[in-house]
Amino acid sequence: METKKLKQIAQDLKAKIETGLRNDGTEIQCIPTYITPKTTDINGQAVVLDLGGTNYRVARVDFVKGKPAIHPENGWKRDLSEMKNEGFTEEDLFKAQADPIGEINISGKIPVGYCFSYPAESLPNGDAQLLRWTKGVDIKEMLGKPVGKPLIDYLKNKKNLEFSGVKVINDTVASLFAGLTKSGYDAYIGLIVGTGTNMAAFMRSDKIDKLNPAQKTGGFIPVNLESGNFHPQHLTVYDEMVDANSDNKGAQRFEKAISGMYLGEIFKSAFPLDEFEEKFDAQKLTTMLSYPAAYKEEYVKTARWLYERSAQLVAASLAGLLLVLLSHDASVKNVLLTAEGSLFWSHNRNGKNYAEMVLETLHNLLAEFGHPAVKVEILQMDNANLIGTAIAALS
Repeated sequence: METKKLKQIAQDLKAKIETGLRNDGTEIQCIPTYITPKTTDINGQAVVLDLGGTNYRVARVDFVKGKPAIHPENGWKRDLSEMKNEGFTEEDLFKAQADPIGEINISGKIPVGYCFSYPAESLPNGDAQLLRWTKGVDIKEMLGKPVGKPLIDYLKNKKNLEFSGVKVINDTVASLFAGLTKSGYDAYIGLIVGTGTNMAAFMRSDKIDKLNPAQKTGGFIPVNLESGNFHPQHLTVYDEMVDANSDNKGAQRFEKAISGMYLGEIFKSAFPLDEFEEKFDAQKLTTMLSYPAAYKEEYVKTARWLYERSAQLVAASLAGLLLVLLSHDASVKNVLLTAEGSLFWSHNRNGKNYAEMVLETLHNLLAEFGHPAVKVEILQMDNANLIGTAIAALS
């Protein structure tokens, strides 16, 4: 995509982030998370629960002198796709979540960190209120209610497991917090580019106009952008076709243009007379790029264009966010980006990898905007969700 178009997309996102910092219910929601994470002296134990679209993980995370250790390694996992079954209730979910907690060796009354990967509004007490279900889940009796305290109450009353409290964050904010284990940066960003996409960053509270005066301390507040809902300029007729055929038409347009769940759908829209398997996602596109001799030349060209455009659009979105952070503090020079997601860390055997393209395009855009001295470092961290959520619980 042309640099001129990418700059327009970055500037448009910057304006929409600024609108979201002023008002609720906007295209870019900019949801404040009312948890101030520790950046030093992180010590203690926490139980971490990580509820995704299909999988659920439980672990105990021990911080000793700021260094995390996870027990068991990578967490205790179970498939929770049954959440999507009709008639699945809040009680069913709590029971399914509670069972593996008994497998974790817990001594004493310790806090719980809950990584909840569904749209939820952060509450001042560290809990979060469910706004809506996504990913095929629809447990109606939980809508509009806190997600942390009812689960903790269930564990106490039904399983005799007592904890000292609960903090709820989403997966992008968890990645943001995980980056705090690396010190010495002027700004931190969390990014997800996998099945879906989102960004989060620390922002000065006095720059978030929609906060009440008591919350504008001048300190930093984690902000979950919900940036997958951004509607960028310069989309194609194929993007319009994918949106028209989706079950949430008009929403999540950025996610539909760049994420692993949708790239295969855009590809198939470009070849309407050809037959492809139903589950055709970004992984199939990277296979085409890595083994081009096995596919039609036009397929490989289209796959390459989609892969590169996705990386360029992600870079443009990061540039838009950085323009906001630089407008808040012009002294920002060194930025740590903690990135998660299978698409972001995918490999292309016959060209630049996705992460390389994002970083190269981002630095080019920053130079175009007059910020050549701003350097972004990308961090890949195993179990960033678990570590970031444990930091939240211990803060």
